[in-house]
Amino acid sequence: MKNKHFVIIGLGRFGTSIATTLYNLGQHVLAIDINEDRIQEIADNVTHAIQLDATDENVLKTLGLRNFDVAIVTIGTNIQASTMVTLLVKEMGVKYIVGKATSDLHAKILYKIGADRVILPEQDMGIRVAHHLVSSNILDYIELPSDYSMIELEPLDEWLNKSIRDIEIRGKYGINIVAIKNDKSIDVSPSANYIIKRTDILVALGSNKDLNKFETLIGKKN
Repeated sequence: MKNKHFVIIGLGRFGTSIATTLYNLGQHVLAIDINEDRIQEIADNVTHAIQLDATDENVLKTLGLRNFDVAIVTIGTNIQASTMVTLLVKEMGVKYIVGKATSDLHAKILYKIGADRVILPEQDMGIRVAHHLVSSNILDYIELPSDYSMIELEPLDEWLNKSIRDIEIRGKYGINIVAIKNDKSIDVSPSANYIIKRTDILVALGSNKDLNKFETLIGKKN
């Protein structure tokens, strides 16, 4: 699968974090906000940035949103605008919709009108959300000091019933499996002979540069 096309509507701190992270992961990103200053600030860090009122259905229709894989509606505290825009992008045929909610009730409303996933920023960081959206295998993403990070991921199909040595994750991608979790136990510093199973969750460590390359590659396989 080729890189996905994302539209981010609402460029507060949370939306900006998602948009720039997706772009840095090699995705196609259209950023939309009613505030011209925010558009100018993000313009060099996304594929396209457009200043418009996303609640204007006629204007929104001109963008051809049905061609986008994911719409992420991160409008701030304006629940009415958030709800309206989510409904509009749903009606325009976007394949997968992520909404930002300010409360549990707001989240329930967004789900009711068609959001596939709803995020409460107090519980989800923008960077983590962006990494998960690039590849469904990525379950969590934790930034560490000195440009290194850890990720939790489900094994790729091609890794199943193979040893850590056989999949050559370090040689191919420059990252290391530092632990393996499943519903029964956690194995820290697993042996190179460990056979990977479907139920395993792999914890990998690497530089941000190598992890970004790795996520881009596996994202194309999803």
